[in-house]
Amino acid sequence: MFRLQLETHMRVLSLLACLAVSALSGAEITKERIFGPETQTGPYKHPASVTELQNGDLFLVYYGGKGEYANDTAVFGSRKKPGGSWPAPKAIARDPFRSVGNGVIWQAPDGLLWLFYVIRFGDTWSQSRIAGKVSSDSGDTWSDSSLLALQEGMMVRGRPIVLSSGEYLLPVYHETGNDREEVGKDSTSRFLRFDPKTKKWLPSGVIRSAKGNIQPAPVEVSPGHLIAYCRRGGGYGPVKDGYIVRSESHDGGRTWSEGADSTFPNPNSAVDFIKLKSGNLLLVYNDSMTRRTPLSVAISTDGGKTFPRRRVIAEGNNDFAYPVAVQTTDGRIHIVYTSDRRGVVNHAVFQEQDVP
Repeated sequence: MFRLQLETHMRVLSLLACLAVSALSGAEITKERIFGPETQTGPYKHPASVTELQNGDLFLVYYGGKGEYANDTAVFGSRKKPGGSWPAPKAIARDPFRSVGNGVIWQAPDGLLWLFYVIRFGDTWSQSRIAGKVSSDSGDTWSDSSLLALQEGMMVRGRPIVLSSGEYLLPVYHETGNDREEVGKDSTSRFLRFDPKTKKWLPSGVIRSAKGNIQPAPVEVSPGHLIAYCRRGGGYGPVKDGYIVRSESHDGGRTWSEGADSTFPNPNSAVDFIKLKSGNLLLVYNDSMTRRTPLSVAISTDGGKTFPRRRVIAEGNNDFAYPVAVQTTDGRIHIVYTSDRRGVVNHAVFQEQDVP
């Protein structure tokens, strides 16, 4: 009898240990391949952006065409209803004479849906300008395009955030160098500020760093206090000192500290950084200095001082790049990213508690 009780007790302990390991590793992340070569918008699909509409639909955009520098590129959009599938994407922004890129989709608190994107006026991205369109019917129809930033080299990649002041802060950047394989050392992360009362986008703050930085991802940690993580400058060759650049602002994003290397590696690739409903902060990045794999998330529970909770989203001999994260009304975290040499758009979904 004693031996039987002991064996039963041991089996229970073993089961509890297995359950504990399972809980620590987090629940399964749901991943789907949204669009690939079979989607007739050209072989190139990169980068992607997503937002939740006020009715619960997800609206996704990416730019596609024959290649990154092809002149036939367009920004394509697809709107998915809860529980439904992604319909075939439709072109929502083109230029008859120039290449477009880096579509960013975002719905403002007043319901206006914004599309930001880049028009390239020369052979490299350093000759770009930022354009925008708006929709008052959740993307069914769109306005004509308008240039938001006229300075050569201005680009957009991240979605705006709503500040405690009620203003919108759009992360943008100024890329220099006129080189397709190198981000110039004087490239800077920048911001445009929108006042809903005046309806004007105005420059607001610059992040400078020793090696250059672009594509900032800002979060307002507390009223007036912002943290931004930025893609580093330089090239794509292997380095031992390639880190995400970090900066802070204490005046609502009007001025920023000198960009400094964070503790997170960066293979010269985009990152995203958002504030969750819990108040915790989530960073999405490539945990490597040399390759865009793996794609990982890290969560901070102390206002960005430390990031002890981490989990890999996608890994393997592939490229998982340009993540965009959003937490929807139901609390789920959605990340869209591209892979397969910028030919496939992917979608991962999980809960905050799934990151142990």
